[in-house]
Amino acid sequence: MTEPCNENLWYLYLIECRDGSLYAGITNNLTARYQAHAEGRGARYTRSHPPLRLIGARPYDSRAAASRAEWEIKQLPRHKKIGYLQQDD
Repeated sequence: MTEPCNENLWYLYLIECRDGSLYAGITNNLTARYQAHAEGRGARYTRSHPPLRLIGARPYDSRAAASRAEWEIKQLPRHKKIGYLQQDD
């Protein structure tokens, strides 16, 4: 992971799981959260669908903004989720 830990920022992140599924979540410490997923201490979904890799992350100024973005990305079809992380506001 190359994202620095900045607890003033919240991140929307996307993980590819070993079965090919995608998992989206938010955190203010990207490195620690991914490590928790990798060790089976993350979300229930990633405990049963272990992560393969972090696809990417996008910073937000607040938890509320990151939560809205998480809801938005979860509404998208699979093929548009990666593009969502790369779009400009």
